[in-house]
Amino acid sequence: MWGLVESGSITKLINNPKAMVIGDVRHSRNIFSSRWTNEEREAIGLYEVVFDDTNKKDEAYYTNTNQSFAFAGGVVTASYGSPTAKALDDRNGTDADGVELDPVIVIPGLKTIKIKIIKQQAAQELAKTDWYIVRKADANTAVPSAITNHRAAVRTKCAEMETAVTNASNTAAMETLYTRDADGVRPLGDLPRLEV
Repeated sequence: MWGLVESGSITKLINNPKAMVIGDVRHSRNIFSSRWTNEEREAIGLYEVVFDDTNKKDEAYYTNTNQSFAFAGGVVTASYGSPTAKALDDRNGTDADGVELDPVIVIPGLKTIKIKIIKQQAAQELAKTDWYIVRKADANTAVPSAITNHRAAVRTKCAEMETAVTNASNTAAMETLYTRDADGVRPLGDLPRLEV
């Protein structure tokens, strides 16, 4: 991405190389190729955009602002403003901007969303061994203890994970629950998997 700077201000943003007129000169799209150096492009007012993601946060937990573009010190920079933490709890009646909604509408918060995902993952893990339970009901064939132990462990861990999510005090705490360390371990943990 490039910014066209004229009289010290960004007048145009260019996402894809294209032919363009700068001043009174028509340039082919080759001005964006390696045939031109950055210095040559900057001499005619074209600056490659430098992206500053300092304020950008994980969009699963925060709403980032649109990028703003600035030219200073011979550099065009794209940066984000301060992000807004997504709501932890469900809301109804109004949206995040205070606009009145139908009171029946419920906007799920992060806690509801994350708990729903945990329940879905637990259901998927349990579904792998549901046939043992069906066979027990149909043919009265015993379910191996390894299977009953695994199913109980999945339910127990699911409940622990739901409690951890419910107890998250703020969005940063929620994000921390899901952040894996160098060994791939996260504070929330993972559901047990059946070893075959």
